[in-house]
Amino acid sequence: MAGDISTIARPYAEAVFARASESDKLDIWADQLSLLAGLVSEPSLHRVITDPLFGRAKLTDLLIEICGDNLDDEGRNLLKLLVQNDRLPVVPEMVEVYQKLKDESQQMLKVHVTSAFALKPAQEKSIADALKARFGREIIITSEKDPELIGGIHIRAGDTVIDGSVSGRLRQLSNELGI
Repeated sequence: MAGDISTIARPYAEAVFARASESDKLDIWADQLSLLAGLVSEPSLHRVITDPLFGRAKLTDLLIEICGDNLDDEGRNLLKLLVQNDRLPVVPEMVEVYQKLKDESQQMLKVHVTSAFALKPAQEKSIADALKARFGREIIITSEKDPELIGGIHIRAGDTVIDGSVSGRLRQLSNELGI
């Protein structure tokens, strides 16, 4: 099912990204899509959205009223199209695809760093500078602490994983020794 959702969401996200790029409204569209994703994820609204007996026109009017001025005319048109085609449930996936396209166009890379100890801002900056040199993009770091790493860090940057943790090295050694 997840593959189906991404197959459905991708063309919508790409079309929105193309429109946002040509109108120079990348951030505005990101905000509007996030708003719609939040609405779709809201449990009480989710029941209404998935209720086949609730009229599509009433649903569109309800969602436009809830969004108010947070949606511009193009955002409202997208909402109407999504409701008409029963595609509201794929909006969260659209947001992910759109954000990846936006980050790529702005030469940004989101990196998740896991460390055995909490990272200080200076350490995050040092890691970001090193990754910027490696990937040639602006780096946005999120970090978390995981004592199970024992020491070192584990970095996930897109499809690239750099495991410099003690537990990772022990695991690698264990595999090499066949233990």
